[in-house]
Amino acid sequence: MGSIKHYLKEIGRGAVGARSLDADQAADLMAQVLDGQVTDLEIGAFALAMRIKGETVEELIGFAQAAQARCLSIPSEQPVVVIPSYNGARRLPNLVPLLALRLAQEGLRVLVHGPRHDPTRVSSADIFAALGLAPVADAGSVHERWSRREPAFISTEALSPALQRLLDVRWVVGVRNSGHTVAKLLQPISGAAVLRLASHTHPEFGKLMAEFAQRTGADLMLLRGTEGEAVADPRRCPKIDQWLGGQWRADLSCPAQEGSLSALPILPTQIDAASTAVYTQAVASGEQPAPRPLEQQVGLVLRALAQAGAAPSRQRTVGD
Repeated sequence: MGSIKHYLKEIGRGAVGARSLDADQAADLMAQVLDGQVTDLEIGAFALAMRIKGETVEELIGFAQAAQARCLSIPSEQPVVVIPSYNGARRLPNLVPLLALRLAQEGLRVLVHGPRHDPTRVSSADIFAALGLAPVADAGSVHERWSRREPAFISTEALSPALQRLLDVRWVVGVRNSGHTVAKLLQPISGAAVLRLASHTHPEFGKLMAEFAQRTGADLMLLRGTEGEAVADPRRCPKIDQWLGGQWRADLSCPAQEGSLSALPILPTQIDAASTAVYTQAVASGEQPAPRPLEQQVGLVLRALAQAGAAPSRQRTVGD
């Protein structure tokens, strides 16, 4: 049994007195947590300490490096869009499955990952299941979905059982932890260009994600999330930024929609999985129009992947 006590002394001094770790220290800390080398009490202390202190980009790079080393790798010879979905819906319908379906209809390989169920929100897994697209469990099943031009949803537990155990600490201590941030940065694809979608709800976290993209040479789309999900608000398009090879691309980004709305999109009146699935299928089949901001996001993804896929992979392993 290992110990992260010396790390807790650094990060556990409160919002003002806490000291940050470098990337190597952060990677070692997260590796011990994920490998079950520390006690439950230490894991709880780690979760709360980081919640109070907040991650630096160095810590995020180290945490992501450790998590990535313990993540399932799915090979692909074609570019892939990876969409993390860890927030679900509370007030607005969760349109992550619709975004995934639209991208798949455009001929892209799409992988969505997240929890199989969230007792407090309407998860993407629930909506995919209502659409007849149950979670897949391995790389072979992912490729089967792709061969049918369908998006694949895989649970965090299938990608990384160790990371799922860290996410489950939330239900004990009552708050999310660094594992939730790291989960949204997983890169489960090997052999091809990958565009990861990321979201933020606070400007400070958006700046952290931007720095992470630059430091790790990532291909990344970043937007203010709809209830934390990386899908454009169907009522008003948010600011969307994209990085290719860690370089911010103004030509692949767009400003936030300003001014008053001329019309509201047609959205389901209920946000439960069944109602959202019916709406999603209606839009995907062309029976109802897609929200304009979502279609704008689809267009930006297509343009970014066309350029990322045409160039040699530049994305570095986190921590390089």
